[in-house]
Amino acid sequence: MPATLREPLVAVTAGEPAGIGPDLCVMLAQRRLPARVVVIADATLLRDRASGLGLPGTLPQYNPAARAGDFSVLHVPLAQAAKAGVLNSANSPYVLRTLEIAADGCRDGGFDAMATAPVHKGVINDAGITFTGHTEFLAERLHAPQVVMMLAGGGMRVALATTHLALHEVAAAITRDSIEKTLRVLQHDLIMRFAIARPRIVVAGLNPHAGESGHLGREEIDIIVPALEHLRKEGFDLTGPLPADTLFQPERLAQCDCVLAMYHDQGLPVLKYASFGAGINITLGLPIIRTSVDHGTALELAGSGKAKVESLIAAIELAAELALRSKKTAAA
Repeated sequence: MPATLREPLVAVTAGEPAGIGPDLCVMLAQRRLPARVVVIADATLLRDRASGLGLPGTLPQYNPAARAGDFSVLHVPLAQAAKAGVLNSANSPYVLRTLEIAADGCRDGGFDAMATAPVHKGVINDAGITFTGHTEFLAERLHAPQVVMMLAGGGMRVALATTHLALHEVAAAITRDSIEKTLRVLQHDLIMRFAIARPRIVVAGLNPHAGESGHLGREEIDIIVPALEHLRKEGFDLTGPLPADTLFQPERLAQCDCVLAMYHDQGLPVLKYASFGAGINITLGLPIIRTSVDHGTALELAGSGKAKVESLIAAIELAAELALRSKKTAAA
């Protein structure tokens, strides 16, 4: 039976099996959830982690006809048994397989949205698989030409013009075309997914002091300003480029719906300082709804009972909210 407008079905991937993802997923089984949830993971791994945490190990098998709020597990076998805190590259294909199942299920209509626990990029690459992050992986899997990484938390939304790049690669990746495409995706999804009729977007400069009139870099003058001017002519409400060290002021943020930062560690430290453990990562530009936690695998906490599940619950709640809005729009 397909999910109703009141019962979105969110697929949750458990992420790196040696990390806190499995802990978080078994914690979900103890909570009242804002949607039907199916965890895509190795069922034995989850039962073992539940036992180690002193939690009930009753984890029902996935049933598409489950009631709203029900928790279930869609079993995907590990290659090798996982030990909390100990990475094993043999299990990297398993991690990616859980993402494929969730993404394909959302694309094909079996799931309404997906929420992801953290993966470990290093161990996936150690397995000989090129992997830079969920965002890029899902874009390729779902043939999305342009995706945007946006985090929400602490009363702000921060999107990124570039995602998981080494710092020395950032400037070359910022072009007028890439800025315009990013802002088009951001504008579209803020309207369609978040129901913001006319998004107000503040754009950061790349260089200190937004280039100081060209004395500290010309990317603002040659690339960012022309892109913003072009989109303003189309009706976009854009402010900037502004120096990143002063744009995250409460007064400024109160007047905007989203900030576009030029690179990962320009915008996200501010947001994570304000909301770490309760923030949400959203991938814009996909044909599906995908949210995620705002933290990493925390190998040192895996199996300890010290991990916090609030960010994953917030990600599920937002995924369900966006799915429900999408269903209502489609039904209208």
